[in-house]
Amino acid sequence: MSLIQCKISDGIALLTIQNPPANAMSSVVFADLVKRLDELESNDDVSVLVVHGEGRFFSAGADIKEFISFKNAEDAAAVARRGQLVFDRVENYSKPIIAAIHGAALGGGLEFAMSCHIRVVAENAKLGLPELNLGIIPGFAGTQRLPRYVGRDKALVMLATSEPISGVEGGKIGLATIVVPEETLLDEANALAAKIANKSMQSIQYILQLLSSTRTTSYHEAVEEESKLFGEIFTTENAKEGISAFLEKRKPVFNK
Repeated sequence: MSLIQCKISDGIALLTIQNPPANAMSSVVFADLVKRLDELESNDDVSVLVVHGEGRFFSAGADIKEFISFKNAEDAAAVARRGQLVFDRVENYSKPIIAAIHGAALGGGLEFAMSCHIRVVAENAKLGLPELNLGIIPGFAGTQRLPRYVGRDKALVMLATSEPISGVEGGKIGLATIVVPEETLLDEANALAAKIANKSMQSIQYILQLLSSTRTTSYHEAVEEESKLFGEIFTTENAKEGISAFLEKRKPVFNK
C-alpha cells in the first residue's frame, strides 16, 4: 500500500501523506512520492497538486529510526542527497504543488513544504527545523531554502535555536504563502488550486519555468527567456482563445 494516497477531481490531485503517527519523511514515503509525481506529470486530467498530511500533522520530520542504520558519514550523506533530489523534483515540477499544512511541519516535513511552490498554512501550525536539538543539521536542503524565504538572519535564528514558529509568524516572515484558520485549510487550498486549474496549463508551465530561472540566471538572461516564451505563447490556441474571450467579454475555455 502506498504511503501517498491520491484522489483526482476537477483537475486537482489531492495527495495525502499516510505514515502514522507523524507522517515522517521515510525512504518509503520518498519512493511513493516520486512514483506519484511521475504518474501525475503525464496525466492531462491533472493541472494542480495539493499535498496534506492525514491525522494530526502535515509531517513532523524525517524518520529518525532510519538514522540509526547509518554505519558511517558516507551513509548519512547518501541519504541527505537522496532527500535533496526528491525535493528538487518537487521544486522543479511542471505543475504547481500546494502544501496544505496543519499541525506541524518540522525538519524534513518543513523541508518538503519549502520545496512546494505554495504553502497554505493553518494559523496554529508549527513550522521549524529542530535538527540542532539532535546534535545534527538539516540535510534535505533546509539550510538553503529557508534563507530564500525569510532571509539569512531570520534563518539563522530559526536554525540555531531550533524553536518552531506559528503559522501566523510564518506568514509575517514569508515562509507561509497564505495563512488561514485550521478548519478551513483544505477548503482554502482547494479553492486556490481550482483558480489555477482554470488557467492555460502551458502558461502556468512557462511561469514555473521563468520563476525557477530567477535563482539560476542573471536578470538579463531571464528576461531574454521571458521574451522568447512570450513570443511562443502567442502562437498557441490557448492564446487565441484567451484574447478572443476577452474581446468578446466571456470566460475563456482553455485546452489543457
